[in-house]
Amino acid sequence: MALMTQENPHTSLPFMKMHGLGNDFVVIDSRKRTHELSPKLVTAIGDRHRGVGFDQLAEITLRDGVPHLTFYNSDGSTSAACGNATRCIARYLMDETGARDLTLTTDRGTLPTRDAGNGLVSVNMGHPQLRWDDVPLAQDIDTLELPIDGAPSATGMGNPHCTFFVDDADAVDLETRGADIEHHPLYPQRTNVQFASVIGENHLRMRVWERGVGPTLASGSSSCATAVAAARRGLTGRSVKIDLDGGTLWIDWKDDGVWMTGGTAYVFDGAFTAAWLEANQ
Repeated sequence: MALMTQENPHTSLPFMKMHGLGNDFVVIDSRKRTHELSPKLVTAIGDRHRGVGFDQLAEITLRDGVPHLTFYNSDGSTSAACGNATRCIARYLMDETGARDLTLTTDRGTLPTRDAGNGLVSVNMGHPQLRWDDVPLAQDIDTLELPIDGAPSATGMGNPHCTFFVDDADAVDLETRGADIEHHPLYPQRTNVQFASVIGENHLRMRVWERGVGPTLASGSSSCATAVAAARRGLTGRSVKIDLDGGTLWIDWKDDGVWMTGGTAYVFDGAFTAAWLEANQ
């Protein structure tokens, strides 16, 4: 999609703003035009007062002719996986090409996506990582119940997760608990943190603290990790509905991987000015 601002000589680096259930993203399409995304620049873009603001930034490039996605957190760090951003970009590329399914690559691996109908998009986030050294954890321990108060489960989905099952997810002090657990010494790469409650048959309520970001309205990889942990603990089956602060996702842990389905939104286009970019390189 052409941007009205691209012909303005005072602007540079076009971007798109998207979200999945309020989990919001700045997306930069670098398939034809590249720009160095330094940690300083990513952090500046992520500033909701002086930049644009996002939960994650995603860059689209091409590797061997296949769209490749690279994800950045708002603190400038990188993440191998971001399920909601993957679904949003899949919708963008499907609309561009007319395809109803396509394959994307990420540092997590190759991710099949498809149009699920009714405005929904599905992505296969791959098989969960359940061994301690794949999550990764700092020591060889059982990932089903960690020796942390509350006995959370550890799951890798291309990024590390720590899932607590509680009576009432809404009663948890997410700001305090999330920040504390993100930096727990069992997680050498830090971790995403989820607090989930069973509210019905195969139905969970979940709140999220994202590594390098903080509280978010939704998280795709966190939802996948929570669904896997709930099934492993016998709390649910392998196909669940998860209600997050921003809306609902459907997770199905199948033999070929963990499928996630939900809505997406392409909100607006913009472009960063050359002067702003120069000041924030």
